[in-house]
Amino acid sequence: SEGKLVSSELLVQLLKKVMHDRGWEKKKFLIDGFPRNQENIDQWNKQIGDSAYLNFVLVMDVSEEVMRERLLKRGQESGRADDNEATIVKRFETFTKESVPVIKVYEKKNKVKKIDSSKTVDEVYEEVKKAFS
Repeated sequence: SEGKLVSSELLVQLLKKVMHDRGWEKKKFLIDGFPRNQENIDQWNKQIGDSAYLNFVLVMDVSEEVMRERLLKRGQESGRADDNEATIVKRFETFTKESVPVIKVYEKKNKVKKIDSSKTVDEVYEEVKKAFS
């Protein structure tokens, strides 16, 4: 409800366990919503380091206005308590403060693929498929 993130140490421990259990040496993984902040990157480097190769960071790019509308609609349809105006504002603040600098780090490394997510579901899906091909 505060719009904040879970502990990076715990998050990376969980990711590492799942990846290890599924044979990370032979597989590719799509990790949704990660990394979200510098602490996530630091914990990844500490716990996993070069054991896994990062192909790219996929950024679903959409304006705050469109995202707010979508989240509020989802909240009405699903009954999710955290899809309300106050929590959405906190999420945007957290994203701007924590995640935008991470995106910039990966942009400098030419690791970012951005998708214009203001389009229709089908159009976004086609762009995502292209990003993975």
